[in-house]
Amino acid sequence: MAQAFLRNESLTSSINLTNMHYLVTGAAGFLGANLAERLLNLGHQVTGLDNFHSGSRENVTQLQRQSRFRFIEHDVVRPYDVPCDVVCNLACPASPPHYQRDPIYTAKIAFLGTLHALENAERARARLLQASTSEIYGNPLVHPQPETYLGHVNLVGPRACYDEGKRLAETLCADYQRLGRVDARIVRIFNTYGSKMREDDGRVVTNFIKQALLGKPLTVYGQGQQTRSFCYVDDLVEGFLLVLNHPDNLGPINLGNPQEVSMLTLAQAVQKIIGSNLPLQHQPLPVDDPQQRCPDITKARTLLKWEPQVPLEQGLMQTVQYFKKSAIR
Repeated sequence: MAQAFLRNESLTSSINLTNMHYLVTGAAGFLGANLAERLLNLGHQVTGLDNFHSGSRENVTQLQRQSRFRFIEHDVVRPYDVPCDVVCNLACPASPPHYQRDPIYTAKIAFLGTLHALENAERARARLLQASTSEIYGNPLVHPQPETYLGHVNLVGPRACYDEGKRLAETLCADYQRLGRVDARIVRIFNTYGSKMREDDGRVVTNFIKQALLGKPLTVYGQGQQTRSFCYVDDLVEGFLLVLNHPDNLGPINLGNPQEVSMLTLAQAVQKIIGSNLPLQHQPLPVDDPQQRCPDITKARTLLKWEPQVPLEQGLMQTVQYFKKSAIR
């Protein structure tokens, strides 16, 4: 697949992505706000787009303190026309509780939101970064997962609105690329954590931190032997920039931490940092919850010279400090 992306010379001509105008959809969300902040700190102009379906108004308030940031409240399932040099399409709820709350709307965001981002990029002759996900691999039968793995997804399960929505979004990007209409660059994001996450995000890191800070037992699903890999958000954003600035479109590329951690190990790490010693509370495993999820980042290491730099304990400590300042209650 990668070769089909590499050889479209009309789209992959080298450009200088400095002092540019970036459009970030989902700018009120965890990843969108962190990316927008990094771009602003690098001296770029940023327009943020969001309707606060799952994003945080506080994230936007912080960004608006910088003069080079402009915000437009807008639902990406409706078309928009924003002049820009680069589109970063990060609009979509990413945690199971959020995307399962309204699965039809989640599927619309994944499909129509990506289509409208591509249409805007084509009109503006802009490069596009598509935030895909490790969820496209489903409950994998191959471990760790390389970009060539086609996945093992239950297309009628409760997670399918997100899994299949993101798979279709990749298809749209690949077709726009093959047709020579948009230089659409796909990043498959594995578990990421850090500042600017909502305290009710619903994913395991925020769940554990919130429970521990409130003096509650940590909820572990099943026996806690299922594994994930956790990438600190600063490392992920660095990967985004490397993908965007590469002279070639490299095709889908995994961004995540290749070191696996069991849920029990993660729970113990959070307890140690916060000083909690309550017994864990075990609950049944959710439907279609993957037993293993870990990226093969050979492609990112080889072609981007990228790999995570922030150790898990350091990243967790920084995330705990963020939530303490946010006054979890």
